[in-house]
Amino acid sequence: MANPRRISFSPSGNQQQLPISAAAGFQNQTSTQMSSLISFLKKPHAFPFLLSLFLFLTWVSLRFQRPSDSSHQREEWHPAKFHSSGSDQMANLLRFPASSSSIAKDKRGWLLNPISLALDSALSGGAAGCASVHLGEIRPGGVRGNHRHHTCNETFVIWGAKTVFRLENDAVKNGYAEVIIGADEVAVAVSPHGTAHALVNVDPVKSTYFMGCQDSIINYNGSTTDFNVWKDL
Repeated sequence: MANPRRISFSPSGNQQQLPISAAAGFQNQTSTQMSSLISFLKKPHAFPFLLSLFLFLTWVSLRFQRPSDSSHQREEWHPAKFHSSGSDQMANLLRFPASSSSIAKDKRGWLLNPISLALDSALSGGAAGCASVHLGEIRPGGVRGNHRHHTCNETFVIWGAKTVFRLENDAVKNGYAEVIIGADEVAVAVSPHGTAHALVNVDPVKSTYFMGCQDSIINYNGSTTDFNVWKDL
């Protein structure tokens, strides 16, 4: 009987089959490397390596979580309860865009003298001089002030973030004027003696910066300052 015809398929000339011996060698090499790695990880001196790997993965995880945390913080500090109540005049405040030619004389940025600027702008009741000066930061959601000085006038410079400035004013229906300063604005505000004031950072990300200039030295342990004037702050 004639032998059946054998049909063979030849692979394309561009494809080459890996010899069986080469494939077996590759598998043995991979197995050896895995065994060496497992053996290394079981030894005590592998601990620094594992610790470094753990710290790296933790850092990567935190980097990915940060945008969602910022989004949550943005919702948490949304200034819904704050609103402009009265004009800048009622709040004894004068504001400028940070790029305004009134305070930015050249490309280096803005520069001002708060005392003379307040006087020239007819803001009454500010500090007559700077017997005491303090600089500060208010982080998102933070409050400073919320007190009333009975023996000194104070002038503020406020910038850096979206900020609420509240000033006691009996001429306003709820007893105080409240204005919101934009993150791209610089504000000069004055608080006469016997007038409560407060600054609240309502920005989701940026810090508020301020300078306070008082025309007399305050003893905060004495009875010349009323603290926690407004309970809603």
